Amino acid sequence: MQKKFLVLVFICCFGFNNLFANESYSKEDIEKMIAKMVILGFNGENISQKDEIYQNIKAGLGGVILFDKDPNDKKKVKNVRNKEQLKILTSELQSISKQKLLIGIDQEGGIVQRLKSSDGFVNTPKASEVALKGESFAKQTYKNLAIDLKESGINLDFAPVVDLAINKENKVIVTRGRSFGESSKEVIKYSSIFIDELKKEHIISVLKHFPGHGSSLGDSHLGFVDITNTWNQKELEPYKYLINNGKANMIMTAHVFNEKLDKEYPATLSYNINTNLLRYKLGFDGVLVSDDLQMYAISKHYDLKQTLTLAINSGVNMLLFANQLAKPITLKEIVDTVYTQILSEQISLETIITANKRIDSLLNKL
Repeated sequence: MQKKFLVLVFICCFGFNNLFANESYSKEDIEKMIAKMVILGFNGENISQKDEIYQNIKAGLGGVILFDKDPNDKKKVKNVRNKEQLKILTSELQSISKQKLLIGIDQEGGIVQRLKSSDGFVNTPKASEVALKGESFAKQTYKNLAIDLKESGINLDFAPVVDLAINKENKVIVTRGRSFGESSKEVIKYSSIFIDELKKEHIISVLKHFPGHGSSLGDSHLGFVDITNTWNQKELEPYKYLINNGKANMIMTAHVFNEKLDKEYPATLSYNINTNLLRYKLGFDGVLVSDDLQMYAISKHYDLKQTLTLAINSGVNMLLFANQLAKPITLKEIVDTVYTQILSEQISLETIITANKRIDSLLNKL
């Protein structure tokens, strides 16, 4: 007989905090809720019923992230060969899912473009170049990008970068031209244009990387990054403005450590940063997605159980596993691990329910 969970659910949504409900959840219900919190990368230009990603979507997977090339063999295509192929792939993916599937991609412009002009997509300049050319140029640039994504079946763009270009030697954001500038005013202006153009095509934007990666000295793809002595409070200004002006539906965490904000954990795993600062102080009520949890800043220091437990308990609603490494993480591993942690009361079911409510609210915007 399937185990039932009887929970007293405190519903705190859209400002109403005085409503209670008794609900019963089966093991299958809970596993589907966990699956909805996951965004996975996978290999393949097309989908068949034999593919693991097909089964994952059937099991309730929340989203996928697409890449052009396989990082382990740059000569091989991972997901994107050209525009026509991508349209078919995204249509196939969407048709498998009973709910709206988030189909995401990193399409910032410049060095971070998974959709290349050589494959039939529009070319988007890097953020630093867009900011130099003015607002009219930015509007046309991001309009073209948004239309391209819409036509390709993409409904989630992991952009714009709202990091401030504080550290001129920063190799992951600043020297690559991924920031609109050093001043929050410039970053707010151009990121707002980017967000607005995506919204016109019903594409969800993702602000990144909270609480700020532009002052860092290191690259969290490669290992531990400490911003304690370089981070500045002004790095929160774009988030404050965009949250207060209804332009922040989704925010991505950064795998950076700041002892002044949390003495123990990097931002992705920090309750103090993701809940106390982002939710309570800045007032964000949208979906918080992790940066790739396989990046070495996390995976070299925490095992899967620790990572999932800390991330979810910190306030992360969606867990990103880009699966760019040789050994992919499976949805079953993630779901089984989280479910076991719920049984042992290391993760509360209420946290999973809250995350799902936020995700459902986001999906309603598509």
